[in-house]
Amino acid sequence: QVQLVESGGGAVQAGNSLRLSCAASGRTSSRYAIGWFRQGPGKARQFVARIRWSGTSPYYTDSVKGRFTISSDSAKNTVYLQMNSLKPEDTAVYYCAADLNPIGLGTRVTSYEYWGQGTQVTVSS
Repeated sequence: QVQLVESGGGAVQAGNSLRLSCAASGRTSSRYAIGWFRQGPGKARQFVARIRWSGTSPYYTDSVKGRFTISSDSAKNTVYLQMNSLKPEDTAVYYCAADLNPIGLGTRVTSYEYWGQGTQVTVSS
């Protein structure tokens, strides 16, 4: 079992920044990968970024490349998503998730076994 708790969401104006945190507990392992997904109103959950617990192999969806940075702190069992130059279209509930057997890019929701409860990000124009 892996427990994930997101934090750091909020309401900001376009162009500003937020940093989301995903704190993990339970049976964590450097072999796992952690992904960030987001779900806007009336939309399907979409992949945002992913990283191995070891901090290697970061991968981003095209729409956030150059603006978002995913990182991990294994000592704190925490993965971060630094979000800069936020846009109104980034508004969504953001979820982190754990992939216990990471293969490939990990962009699919079904690749992840454990999910956090989500944190709301609202970007106004």
